[in-house]
Amino acid sequence: MSDWTVLCDFDGTISVEDVIDSLLVRFGEPGWEVLERDWRAGRIGSRECLQGQIKLLQMRRDELDAHLGELWIDPAFPAFHAVLHQRGIPLRVVSDGLDYAIHNILARFGMDELDVVANALQPTDDPKHWRLESPFSAAGCASGTCKCAIAAKERAQGRKTLLIGDGVSDFCVADRADFVFAKNRLIEHCRAAGIPYVPITSFAEALEWLPKLLRGELEHNTHYLETTYVD
Repeated sequence: MSDWTVLCDFDGTISVEDVIDSLLVRFGEPGWEVLERDWRAGRIGSRECLQGQIKLLQMRRDELDAHLGELWIDPAFPAFHAVLHQRGIPLRVVSDGLDYAIHNILARFGMDELDVVANALQPTDDPKHWRLESPFSAAGCASGTCKCAIAAKERAQGRKTLLIGDGVSDFCVADRADFVFAKNRLIEHCRAAGIPYVPITSFAEALEWLPKLLRGELEHNTHYLETTYVD
């Protein structure tokens, strides 16, 4: 059995688009954009931002489910998950997004059994309004889900972590992972911080890099990766 564990972001990494952003555009009441700007400017943390934004969503559960039914995942993700399963490599979906949405979307693709660590979307007495709980937050961390704490638990058990992510919620944990498959904004962060990584655009590329990582050909070799990767 491999000593690797894969910690994988969901929104924009497994999913084609950011689920919460899509919900806010469709169902959000005025004011969510201000919270988004405050978060991007570093004036508030993601947990405070999300709590405020979720309160501004106005949708019934059937409307939520119908919307989630229109969202898609990377078409190569099921194959990537299957390869990990064959090799005995645990996969944990670690997200600062919404557990209900993640389970709902993954279930459509036959993968609802995946271990999901995320914020909890909870109903209120008003059938069109919701609230956010963050069972995986941590003291001193402004995120709803402290991905660094999850990575630390894996390391404490003697396991190496491969992070797969795409954005700001992955910046901090990238420095604590043993290796990173990076998309979008996470690529520039890893490059600037000297974090061992390879850039990917899809899980098809992740499938190509995975055997090399497991053979020990990629770890700590950032110069090789920078000079040999070609778009």
